[in-house]
Amino acid sequence: MGRLSTHVLDTVNGRPAPGVAITLDRLLPDGSRRRLVETRTNADGRTDAPLLSGDGLTTGTYELSFAIGAYFRALGTPLPEPAFLDIVPLRFGIADAQGHYHVPLLASPWSYSTYRGS
Repeated sequence: MGRLSTHVLDTVNGRPAPGVAITLDRLLPDGSRRRLVETRTNADGRTDAPLLSGDGLTTGTYELSFAIGAYFRALGTPLPEPAFLDIVPLRFGIADAQGHYHVPLLASPWSYSTYRGS
């Protein structure tokens, strides 16, 4: 059974990032998008359940958006206005609906990276 999961790591403080607001949209062939999930990370920087699994995971293009600016503001991190990074969008494709797609975000107020994890 395929599934999509994520987690967020705070690279400034060297720990998971709890409370980060995350949205997941599916990008449709006509250019529109459909909101599938709105959630927040838990104390371990992960979501409590997979974002998608089973029949809910289909091939196509998706976009995860992470509210990193709000997370760092809530910690009291000094940020310029506007913040250099506020919402971090990650657009990716799912080619195998039976696979496990893990899309983590490693973030600071000034940079981010991602990869396809396991």
